[in-house]
Amino acid sequence: MLYVVSTPIGNLGDITYRAVEVLKSVDLIACEDTRKTRILAGHYGIRTHLTSYYEYNKAAKGDYILRILKEGKRVALVSDAGTPGISDPGFSLIRSVLDSGIGVVSIPGPTALISALSISGLATNKFFFEGFLPVKGGPRKKRLTWLKGLGTTIVVYESPHRLLKTLEDMAEILGDKKIVVAREITKKFEEAIQAGPQELIKRFKASKPRGEFVLMF
Repeated sequence: MLYVVSTPIGNLGDITYRAVEVLKSVDLIACEDTRKTRILAGHYGIRTHLTSYYEYNKAAKGDYILRILKEGKRVALVSDAGTPGISDPGFSLIRSVLDSGIGVVSIPGPTALISALSISGLATNKFFFEGFLPVKGGPRKKRLTWLKGLGTTIVVYESPHRLLKTLEDMAEILGDKKIVVAREITKKFEEAIQAGPQELIKRFKASKPRGEFVLMF
């Protein structure tokens, strides 16, 4: 059995009792960064063996994990933060496991997507999750133009080093439409700012962007 286990996106207290029990009881934990997962494991007394599984080793490690599962052992999949498979390489492993006829169980918990949306003040009855926008400017603008036409709340993930470029493209494509920028969710400096693109650009030029960002409009 493969267990897809959600872990805290910031505050270590945001983990379920069931998630801790599963992480303690499985034979192996597959994680993006063993150093980050080791912090969580140490906090909760989890002594299960860890193995790395990330974008650049997912082919080889995926085969290894699949072999472990076929031996009848239990594996937990975690990401650095949040729910595995959401904008991370976990989906590749999950698909391979399902294709092999092995069971997959969700151990639900935090995800930046829902946490940010819940405090945004935007309509939540219907929304579109884009994940990360294209890295290059041309495709990013084209995608933003398409998203603008959907007529529903849009949720986008962005890294700190690309934030300003994305906001500049949003200013060009969205005009003065209000954008909600959420960052450091569940952490000490959590904030959700609602402003126009130009105001946000000025803010983050004056104060270097830090942490992972969720942009909503």
